[in-house]
Amino acid sequence: MSERIDIRLAGAGGQGVILGAIILAEAAIAEGKEAVQTQSYGPEARGGATKAEVIVSTGGEIDYPKVVMPDVVLAMNQESYMKFGGSVKKGGTLLVDTTFVENAQPGDAKLYKIPITDLAREATGRPLVANIVAMAALNEITGLVSRETLTNAVLARVPKGTEELNKKALDAGFEAARRLMG
Repeated sequence: MSERIDIRLAGAGGQGVILGAIILAEAAIAEGKEAVQTQSYGPEARGGATKAEVIVSTGGEIDYPKVVMPDVVLAMNQESYMKFGGSVKKGGTLLVDTTFVENAQPGDAKLYKIPITDLAREATGRPLVANIVAMAALNEITGLVSRETLTNAVLARVPKGTEELNKKALDAGFEAARRLMG
């Protein structure tokens, strides 16, 4: 990871992007990094557009909590891809859920296409854990934190009794990203 990484996660309300951002920030803090997380969503809390941002720094304090030009953008649906896909920094990373995003183009970013929600459904039978698949894939691509730290952050946040389900989701995301990266 470079000294600072600005991440924007976007999707529809209910896709878990806010929880994903919280998990990423907590994982970074667990590894001794500085992190800040912010979120934004429309009045349609379930189903409306949702955006969450995470800034992680290994080089000191974060003086402004908003992402201006993200190094990484995750788009979980077509609307979020259309709205935020072009905002990624030149040479940055764009990760899209091809279950819901069609015809994604890399622009000036490295594009990773993963059927995140389909993988969640296949690996666990529950598309609801697509956000966990996405966090694992994003972490594998960026090297934000260790797998162990991310796993611990996920397990600390998910409801009791869903630990094995979420471990399967993490494994699916790690493996999908690893296959893409060669």
